[in-house]
Amino acid sequence: MHWASGWFLGMHMLWWVFWIVLIVALFSFTTPVPKGRAPGESPLETLQRRYARGEIDTAEYEERKSRLLKDPVTG
Repeated sequence: MHWASGWFLGMHMLWWVFWIVLIVALFSFTTPVPKGRAPGESPLETLQRRYARGEIDTAEYEERKSRLLKDPVTG
């Protein structure tokens, strides 16, 4: 009954911990971080940053800007 000793159970538990930590680490390193608003950045600043980067054109920028300035609460 050597397999029932505490050593075997301890090693078995360590392997489970090892695999769980490995899986969590792989998911955390491979999951992309979503690009969002910078902390403390207003929606208008986000819009201006996107326009400056060329992500949106002038027409879309002006339309979204007017919507934001008209009703900044619901945006």
